[in-house]
Amino acid sequence: MATLSDRLDHLLGVKAAEPLADAFDMHTVEDLLRHYPLRYATQGQPLTQEQPEEGAHITVIGRVTKTELRPMKNRRGRLLKVALDTGSVAPIDITFFNGDKVSYLVREGVRAMMSGTVHWWRPDRWNLSHPDYLILPEKEEGSIENLTSVRGGGALRGLAQSAKGKEGVDVSFFEREYIPVYPATAKVQSWDLLACVRQVLDQLDPIDDPLPGDLREDRGLMKVSDALRLIHLPEHKSDIEQARQRLRFDEALALQLVLAERRHDAEARAARPCPPRSDGIAAAFDTRLPFELTEGQQQVIAEISDDLARSHPMHRLLQGEVGSGKTIVALHAMLQVVDSGQQCALLAPTEVLAAQHYRSLRTMLGDLGTAGELGAADNATKVVLVTGSMSASAKKAALLAAVTGEAGIVIGTHALIQDAVEFFDLGMVIVDEQHRFGVEQRDALRAKAKSGASPHLLVMTATPIPRTIAMTTLGDLETSTLTQLPRGRSPIVSKVVPRKQHPNWVDRAWERILEEVGAGRQAYVVCSRIGDDEENGKGRNGKSGKSKETAEKEGPTTAAALEVFDMLRTGPLASVRVGLLHGRLPTDEKDQMMRAFNDGDIDVLVCTTVVEVGVDVPNATIMVIVDADRFGVSQLHQLRGRIGRGKHPGLCLLITDAGPTGTAMARLDAVAATTDGFELAVLDLRQRREGDVLGAAQSGTARSLRLLSLLDDLEVITAAQDLARRLVESDPGLHNHPGLATMMHAAVNTERLEYLAKS
Repeated sequence: MATLSDRLDHLLGVKAAEPLADAFDMHTVEDLLRHYPLRYATQGQPLTQEQPEEGAHITVIGRVTKTELRPMKNRRGRLLKVALDTGSVAPIDITFFNGDKVSYLVREGVRAMMSGTVHWWRPDRWNLSHPDYLILPEKEEGSIENLTSVRGGGALRGLAQSAKGKEGVDVSFFEREYIPVYPATAKVQSWDLLACVRQVLDQLDPIDDPLPGDLREDRGLMKVSDALRLIHLPEHKSDIEQARQRLRFDEALALQLVLAERRHDAEARAARPCPPRSDGIAAAFDTRLPFELTEGQQQVIAEISDDLARSHPMHRLLQGEVGSGKTIVALHAMLQVVDSGQQCALLAPTEVLAAQHYRSLRTMLGDLGTAGELGAADNATKVVLVTGSMSASAKKAALLAAVTGEAGIVIGTHALIQDAVEFFDLGMVIVDEQHRFGVEQRDALRAKAKSGASPHLLVMTATPIPRTIAMTTLGDLETSTLTQLPRGRSPIVSKVVPRKQHPNWVDRAWERILEEVGAGRQAYVVCSRIGDDEENGKGRNGKSGKSKETAEKEGPTTAAALEVFDMLRTGPLASVRVGLLHGRLPTDEKDQMMRAFNDGDIDVLVCTTVVEVGVDVPNATIMVIVDADRFGVSQLHQLRGRIGRGKHPGLCLLITDAGPTGTAMARLDAVAATTDGFELAVLDLRQRREGDVLGAAQSGTARSLRLLSLLDDLEVITAAQDLARRLVESDPGLHNHPGLATMMHAAVNTERLEYLAKS
C-alpha cells in the first residue's frame, strides 16, 4: 500500500519515475495525483480542442473513414494518408511515413486511438504526422479473452501491452465514458501518466481528510480521497465537477490560511499610534494645496488616517489608475506620521523613480520640506534621498539625517534595506510598485523600527489588480482604490501604427512629434531594449554579427534605443533637442537627463521602460512606443500614463510589425480602445495565463494553483477567505486543526510566499 508522501521511484520503479521527475518535477505520490487531467474524452469525440496549437501533442479517438497509399517524393517508400472521423465537423488528416508497414492495421472502418504532434499545413487544415496508434475493439467483439494480441504502434501499443495479462489484453479502460487526458510532453505522453496514476491509485491507502466533516458538509464537498480518485477516473460527468469543486476549494483555502496567519500575526503586533493633529505639518500642507482633492482621495486619506491612529500597525494596499493621485495620498499619510514625531521610509524599485519621488515631494512641500535650510517653515521636516550610487559624502549626510531623526522622510531604493541604514524612530514604511519587492525585502525595512513596535505599512501600485487577484495574493492587506482622475488631467488617445501595412504612418508619427514640440510641448519615444555590443550580437550601428540563417530562424529583431536615438537626431528629429535615457547609464547621467527633460531643456526623450512608473513631466503630450507588440498590456498602459498629465491632451502611438489578424495586434487594439486600467488588467491576465502571473517558474509554485482561477472563482476565493480568517481567529497556528495546518504548509511553503508578493 502507498501514502501521498511515498516516493514514486520506490512505488513505480526508477525507469518510470525518472521521466516524471525530469518533465514535471514529480517525486511523490501526491505530486503525481495533483497533476490533474487537462480534459476528458468520450468515445467518438476528440480529446482536444477543435483548433489545437501548432506543435501541441494530442490524442484522438475515432473511426478510419478513408486510407490512401502515396509514393514519397524525395525518398523510397509510401505514405499512408488517413482520414479519422472523431465526430468533429471535418475528419482529421493523419500521415504515416511507413505506410506499407501500418496499412494492414490502419484500414478503413477500424476504430483507433492516435496520439501525435499537430502540424498546421494550411490556414484551415492541420494533421497528425506519424502518430502512435492503437486499434480499438468494437464493443460487440466479445470478451477480453478474445484479444490476445495488441494491434498498434509506439507508446500507445506499449501502454496496451503493459495491460496484458494471462487472459489477454485489458482494453476495457478504453471503453470508459470519460478518458482522462493529461498535460504531457513528447517524452511523457498522456497515456504514460495514466498508467502511472492507475498503478498508484490501486495501491493508495485511505487518506486522512484535512477538512473537518462539518466544514465539508457546509460547503457540500466530497472527501479528498474520493476527489483525488474521481478527478482521474470519473464514471459520470458529475464526478468531474464535484471532484474539481473540492480540490479547487482546497487550493483557495490553503492560500487564504497562509494570508490569514500573516494578517493575524501583524494585528497582534504593537505600533505607536499616529493620530491626526489640527496644528501639525499635515494640516499646514492641506491648506496650501493649489487644487481640490477628488472624493476618492479624501476617502482614502480618511481610511489611512484612521489606520495610523490605531495601536496596531496599518497594513494597507493603495492601488489606483495611472495618474490618479496616489502620491498626494501617500504624502499626507507620511506627514501625519511626522506629526507624531516619527519617521517615514519610502522604498522605490529604481533610482530614477526614487529621484523622481524626492524631487516631487520636495516640490509639493515647498518650505515645509526644507528643515535645516534657509527659509524653511517653522514646522518643516527634512526629506532625504538614499541610493546605491550616491557619492560617499552625499550618502553619509543622508544616513546621518536618518539616524539622528533630522529627516522625517527618507526616500530610497534597495539601499534602504542595507544594514548601514538606521533610523531614529521609523514609524511607517511605504513601498511603491509593491510587485517589484518581495516579502523579505519589506520585512527587512520594517525591522529597522524600534524594538517592541512595528511600523505602519502602506504598499502602492499603479497596476490595477482585479479583486480576486488582490484577495489571493495580498489578502493580508486592506485595500483602498483610487479610480477617479484628478481634475485637470487631460484625456489620452491611443492609435496603432502598423508599420508593414502603412510604412508612411511611421513618418507621420515623427511629424506629429515635431508639431507638438513646435507648440511648446515634449515627447517620449520608448524602445524595448537598449542595444549595445553584447546584446543580441548587435553593435551600436545596429548591424548584427549573426549569420543570415540564424537571424532568419530567430525572427525579426527589435529597434534598440541607441539605434533609434541616432536615427532620430540625425534624421526626422534633427531640428529639435533629442535626449537618451536608459537603465545602464551612470546614475548622475540619468538624473541629469531626467532633470533636463523635466525642465524643458530636452524636447524628445528616447528611452527604455525606465520611465514606466512615477515619472511626471506635465508638458509631455505625445509618446511613440516602438515595437509595441513586445510589451505587455499593463506595461503599455503604464507607459502611456506618462503623458496627458498636464492641461493638454495626450497622444500615444503604438508602432508594430505585427500582422493584422494575430493575437499581438488584437492586444494592441484593445489597449488603444480603452484607458480603463482594470479592464486591461483582466485582459492582460487572461492572455498571459494565470500560471505566469503567479510566477509559475518560481519555486515550483505552479502546483499550488492548478484548478483555481484567480479571475473567475470569486465565490470560492471569498468563501475560503472568510473561513480562513474565522479559523485563524479562533485557532491561531491551527493547533486544533492539524490537517489544515499540514495542507497549508504543503501548498505554500516559505519559499513560495515570495511569488505571492510579486504577482
